[in-house]
Amino acid sequence: MNHLKLIISISLFGVIALFFSCKMTPKKFTDETPTRGNIKIAVDESYQLLADTELYTFLSLYKDAQVAPVYLSGDSILKLFLDDSVRVIITSSKLTDNEVAYLRGKSIIPRTTKIAYDALAFIVNKSNTDSLIRYNTLKDIFTGKTSKWEQINPQSKLNDIKVVFDNAGSNNVKTIMNKFGITGSLPNYCFSATKNSEVISFVESHPEALGIISVNWISDPRDSISHSFLSKINVVSVTSEYDSDGSEFYSPHPAYIANQSYPFIREVYTINRESFAGLGTGFTSFVAGDAGQRIILKMGMLPATMPIRLVEVKKN
Repeated sequence: MNHLKLIISISLFGVIALFFSCKMTPKKFTDETPTRGNIKIAVDESYQLLADTELYTFLSLYKDAQVAPVYLSGDSILKLFLDDSVRVIITSSKLTDNEVAYLRGKSIIPRTTKIAYDALAFIVNKSNTDSLIRYNTLKDIFTGKTSKWEQINPQSKLNDIKVVFDNAGSNNVKTIMNKFGITGSLPNYCFSATKNSEVISFVESHPEALGIISVNWISDPRDSISHSFLSKINVVSVTSEYDSDGSEFYSPHPAYIANQSYPFIREVYTINRESFAGLGTGFTSFVAGDAGQRIILKMGMLPATMPIRLVEVKKN
């Protein structure tokens, strides 16, 4: 009888221990995997077309995964990330040392994965014939030395240049300021819309405008959105930074990004703050893997982890 009571007591203790063990195990560790779960990610609005395409394929493959993207400026997605409102962001800016230290203070080790090479594209109205602009001329525009189209081309019938960015808190603005060493404010003829698509609309309707967008929005002529935008504006070609007054002009084409002839190149990253192998880790691995990199290549961007072979075609 005592032996039977001992067996019952041990069994009961095991059930109780299992119950409390399940209660103490965070739900995310039991319900979420790299291919299953429900999360929100934040994406720099510059990369909306890229993220939409990657997510469409990823979610088609993994039916138990739900990933909801929010598209905001670079500053806004960083704030969400640091506040633990999202676990993964897609951005063109690495975390600063102070931001990394802040997260480490909360026992979070952020993981940064390079997924693509991007470029800033300069766009002008269809009626503007000045679609070849030297690097130093662009520098003069953003440092306040050149403010009229006739300073670029004496034959131009356009007046004041109107520079338009996507957003005051965007990484596009930061890229220009860092590139040209601008520490103060931009000239008063620089304006902000709210997103890249609005920059394109503004340039389409304002002959004197010079727009700055991520090449992601116009890099895939087979995509209906990119094709539509390309039909509305002209893309500016620029001289190399190291031959800024030369006669060779380069568009933000993947080949010129790959060989670094085009001077306004930047990297695209996913940054992940998960402390376990969750759905955010799975999506990051997909984008950085073979399938995700092929998507980037097909979109007309340059993948970061897939080797690219450039073939030079010489004209006779």
